Amino acid sequence: MGHSKANKEQSHARIVQTAAARFREEGVDGVGVSDLMKEAGLTHGGFYRHFASRDELVAEAVESALSDGSRAVEAVAASKASRQVVAATLVDAYLSTAHRDSLATSCAVTTLAGDVARSNERARAAYTQQVNTYLDLLANLAAAEKSKGKRAKAIAALSSLVGAVSLSRAVNDEALSREILKAAADELKALLG
Repeated sequence: MGHSKANKEQSHARIVQTAAARFREEGVDGVGVSDLMKEAGLTHGGFYRHFASRDELVAEAVESALSDGSRAVEAVAASKASRQVVAATLVDAYLSTAHRDSLATSCAVTTLAGDVARSNERARAAYTQQVNTYLDLLANLAAAEKSKGKRAKAIAALSSLVGAVSLSRAVNDEALSREILKAAADELKALLG
């Protein structure tokens, strides 16, 4: 591979990673192409050497942010601990103040939900795939005798995880924020059994 092609690929990856972090922090509409390019160490004029449109960048950045979550899910799924220990560990990590406060590296299923709902089909397909990945993991962790019951528990659990983090970020009362996280964690541990 030639030097310039390697540089272009590195620059492209840097733009996507920068966008993935910034979109999680500020939302898709909260940051412009010029700012993203500058943060990636490139000029605004070079944007179209990498992407046909802003929508293409948004889709790639959403895919990248979601793939970070996939790696985390795969690590949890590979654990040799008991189902209950894995479920409790997952719930505690997701509903932690560290996760709440770290938007740039936070789960994109939570941070990008509103943006993806208004985004292009490629971004929505990637988001749907990640939601299904999470649902499969949670269904495997759920205590239920029938797979239909496990699926319902997984949907309730994922909705609670995403909703609790969203609420805890939105309120301006630290005690209430922590109370939301703790109450959701306690209920989810009981639900997943």
